[in-house]
Amino acid sequence: MSEVRRKQLERLQRQLPAGVLRLDEKTREAHSGDKWFAKAMPEAVALPRTTQAVAEIMRFANRWKIPVTTRGAGHGYVGGCVPVRGGIALSVARMNRVHEINERDFVAVVGPGVITADLQKRAVAKGLYYPPDPASRAECSLGGNIATNAGGPRCLKYGVTRDYVLGLEVVQADGTVVRTGSRTHKNKSGFDLHRLFVGSEGMLGIVTRATLKLLPLPPYRAALSVGFESMSAAAEAIRAIFAAGFLPSALEVADAFTLRAAEKRTRSTMFNGCDAHLIVELDGQEKSVRGELRELERIVRSLNSLFVARALGEEQCEAIWQLRREFSYSLRDTGLTKLNEDVTVPRGRLEELFRFAAKLQKRHGFPVACFGHAGDGNIHVNVMVDFGQAHAKRRSERCLDELFRGVVEMGGVITGEHGIGLAKKTWWPIAASKELRALHRDVKAALDPNGILNPGKFV
Repeated sequence: MSEVRRKQLERLQRQLPAGVLRLDEKTREAHSGDKWFAKAMPEAVALPRTTQAVAEIMRFANRWKIPVTTRGAGHGYVGGCVPVRGGIALSVARMNRVHEINERDFVAVVGPGVITADLQKRAVAKGLYYPPDPASRAECSLGGNIATNAGGPRCLKYGVTRDYVLGLEVVQADGTVVRTGSRTHKNKSGFDLHRLFVGSEGMLGIVTRATLKLLPLPPYRAALSVGFESMSAAAEAIRAIFAAGFLPSALEVADAFTLRAAEKRTRSTMFNGCDAHLIVELDGQEKSVRGELRELERIVRSLNSLFVARALGEEQCEAIWQLRREFSYSLRDTGLTKLNEDVTVPRGRLEELFRFAAKLQKRHGFPVACFGHAGDGNIHVNVMVDFGQAHAKRRSERCLDELFRGVVEMGGVITGEHGIGLAKKTWWPIAASKELRALHRDVKAALDPNGILNPGKFV
């Protein structure tokens, strides 16, 4: 850190309430990365509690062109909150109040530091429902969910984070506070600007409050856990479920490598003998859910499934999902480094994606484990790498390059819910056309002309 920068930050520290801006090494180290591999030390860490404090920080940073990288809970998988240009790492973790849950309006008003699962629990206590459910919902924050447009298994039926954002309070790069949207469930007053900030990865503004749509809580849920001898058999079942007119609340798939790893970690015998697995969940009124579940069971049993297990009610369903939530940890237990790529293809090309992943495994010599959200084509393709092997880094990069190019050729996208961040910055030019990249730059320049918000990323 230069002497000039140090003096600037010490001056800002004096302007702010005690403890808001920290310069000690331990705090800076704790805010240098996320769940990806890269780290970069910020020169200071801001821990504001109020919108006014965020605005004051941004006015100062914009005046002196100090980079500001916003972070939520730090549970991203692509290095999106790594402060690669130094400056200030601005954490919204202390902005963690649920300001309101309104049963009449069906809205929640929250700070960006609220943990996703905490909002969900509080909504359920009032008979309300916030559906987006990223796998890390017990740890990730709503601000991070908004920054990456997070999804999860239930987005098949209910949609992703952007579908629940009704309005935002945002601090712009120059410290101006703007409130977009409203608390109404329909709004066509001007541009749909609050959605501009959803998925913007902290490069257009800092969300300091969000108004989120809630739904009536479905009173009952049930699920099927289904084993198959092959991924092609599981894909046939997925097609049959949709062809019969069902829209499950979740439809998850996992391949053989993932199942073997999960067996070892969980000691569950559920997956014994199967090389593909489906979870199909329904929700709604109990009588209709039970009736639909019987019909679904008839369909999957007719397709040479190896086993079909029912889960009725909250407790039994959660037992199945607890196994599903162990998949990522199970892959880490193998001792290999898991390169988790959340690619998405059109629904009709799901089986093609699994065949393509098998080819990558043969061609590049790495195990490739696939699991994820079969209902909307968003599959986590995990390239499992032993970096102790010769040339493993270069070989893994070639494998990822072929994966992303192949997915784009299928009409898919290189990320469905994690974002671009640093991890996928290299492939941004193949993900977006020259004209689309230019439009991104134009929007960025209009809202952040000094380029201080999360610099060094894909725009």
